[in-house]
This record gives sequence, structure tokens and C-alpha cells, in this order.
Amino acid sequence: MNLAPNTPTFTSHSGLTMPQIGLGTYKLNGREGVASMVQAAKVGYREFDSAFNYENEGAVGRAVRQIVDEGIAKRSDIIVASKLPGRRHEHDQALYTVEESLYRMGLEHIDLYLIHWPNPVADKYVGAWRALIQAKENGLIKHIGVCNFAVEHLERLRTETGVLPEVNQIELHPYFPQEELLAYGTDKGIITQAWSPLARMGAMVSEPVITEAAAAHGVTPVQVVLRWHTQRGAMPIPKSSSAQRQRENLDVFGFSLSDEEISAITGLGRVDGRMKGQDPTVYEEF
Repeated sequence: MNLAPNTPTFTSHSGLTMPQIGLGTYKLNGREGVASMVQAAKVGYREFDSAFNYENEGAVGRAVRQIVDEGIAKRSDIIVASKLPGRRHEHDQALYTVEESLYRMGLEHIDLYLIHWPNPVADKYVGAWRALIQAKENGLIKHIGVCNFAVEHLERLRTETGVLPEVNQIELHPYFPQEELLAYGTDKGIITQAWSPLARMGAMVSEPVITEAAAAHGVTPVQVVLRWHTQRGAMPIPKSSSAQRQRENLDVFGFSLSDEEISAITGLGRVDGRMKGQDPTVYEEF
């Protein structure tokens, strides 16, 4: 994979190699969204995270084609991700939803496809997982994973299908550091991605342990938080349409936080640290 200089990678149990920082594309829609994603590729981003429910798969596909046509990056160097909505967990529905994602994007394949939420009350996620396994076997998608799955959900997939996800994308930030789930992923070779890795900014980046680390390393508080993610073994996917912010978010590999700084930032974690209380053991998202 041809990445921006100094961008390290994570590798899953089945050989999926991902840059340690990707680009969230939620609310990057239409012509402006395409321009933002192309600009991000010029900066050095190679992973673009979308979802069926974001209603921007067309913009993502258009951006990828433009990136390739302009010679910014080869298609083989780009990872395009999308997600299956909860209302499409029935096996056959899941299969044609993957096909619909492909048609929207106008691509020959999707590199990574994820189940967006387990929806344990509806309890159809194992069937949806079997559909993704089949879609992979059919060549529609290259790699498969999940979002917002707890250990109990992951273990059920392993037990009932024999296939563990390569990626688990979860809410993860200093107020909710997810130590147990991150450790599980590391042990099993599952790449842990962090959505809302900056907790949508706010008070977190003003926390003294973060601002003091930023001053010590000559970087911004945002860069400290993103580096905290990558050094702990998580892949943040920050969202930004600003070229300057995109560059800043990716430029975090020229310094390293000390163990003490990482521990202090992790210590900001709270029992009720979820931003919206979306506990995947009970929450339903359709």
C-alpha cells in the first residue's frame, strides 16, 4: 500500500492492512463532499469510511474514481468502507444491500464492509454476518467487519460461523477508552477503529493532561488525542472537510507520547463516557 510518508499501518488476522488513521465521510455529500475527499487523498489519506445510512456512497465512489483518474493514488492503494444498516439484517436483504452499495459507488468491489450495529434485540446479526461472508466469497467485498460489537457479540460470531471480523469500529475516545474491548481486538487480530475519536471536540481537548502534553511536544491538543489512539493500537477515523485540519489530523507520527502521558489521558475515562448512551448490548439502530 502506497501511503503518505511516515504513515504506519495496522494488520488484521486475515491480512487486511490499514493506515493507522482514516477519514470519516459522514456529512461529506455531493460535489463539496467529493472535493473534500479528493483533497484528503492529496494530503495522504487512503481509507474512506462511509455507510449505507450516510447516503453518500455515490460521492465516495465518485471521489475514488477521480483520485485514480488524476493519478493521486492507485485504486489498489485505497480502502473504501461501507456499512450495512440494521433494517437490512435479513440474509437476502443484506446481500442485495451490498450490491446496491456497489451500484451507488460505481466500483468493482468494496474493500471493507461492516455491520453497522448488532441490534441484539432484533437478534439477526449472525444471519447478516453469514451474508457478508457470502458476499466476500462472491467477490463483491474484499474484507468484512463490524461496528459497535461487544465481546459477547464477537464471540457469538466466532462460535456460530467460525469467522471473526477483521475490523470492529466502536465509540472510543479519552472519555470512553474501551480498554477491555481494545485488548480483546489486539489479542484476536481485529483492527479496532474509533468513531468520534475526538468526542466531537468540546471540553475534552481543554483537559489539562491533554493541553500539557501538547505543549510538551509542540503539537495541538487534537494531535495529542489522535496519537493517543494510534499508540494504544486503535485506528481513529476523524471527520473533516477542511484541508488544513485534514493535514493536521494525519500529521501525528513525528512524536510519541510517554507511557505516563498515555495513562493520564486514559485516566479521563468515565463509566458514563458514551456521548449519547448508545450501549450496543441494548441499543437498536435501523
